[in-house]
Amino acid sequence: MSTRIPSLYVASSSKGGRGVFTGEAIEEGSLIEICPVIILTAADLERIHQTQLHDYYFIWGEQGLGAIALGFGSLYNHASEPNAVYEMDYDSQTIDIYCVRPIKAGEEITICYTDEEDERTRLWFEEK
Repeated sequence: MSTRIPSLYVASSSKGGRGVFTGEAIEEGSLIEICPVIILTAADLERIHQTQLHDYYFIWGEQGLGAIALGFGSLYNHASEPNAVYEMDYDSQTIDIYCVRPIKAGEEITICYTDEEDERTRLWFEEK
């Protein structure tokens, strides 16, 4: 299953590259997008580190797997104080994006890439 609110769009971001934005305000707690994923094996991850896709995958579980989020999922930029969070749904093989504070029309939607308890999620770039 894939779904997203209709006001989402991709545009150039001041954070670098492209990002996901909303054309309408989003209320706290709202489901923003359900992104199906393509699961990557450990061997796939070794190869992906040699490509531009390195910046676009998620760690998937504890078994050394990764995932590429479809939809807009792999285009959400990082912020240490994000306005959205992502949740892995391993059974449905989706990454679900939720609003954690009100987001204004025209605002970029951001997620936090890091997890203090998981050193695999350390930032590999300087935050803007």
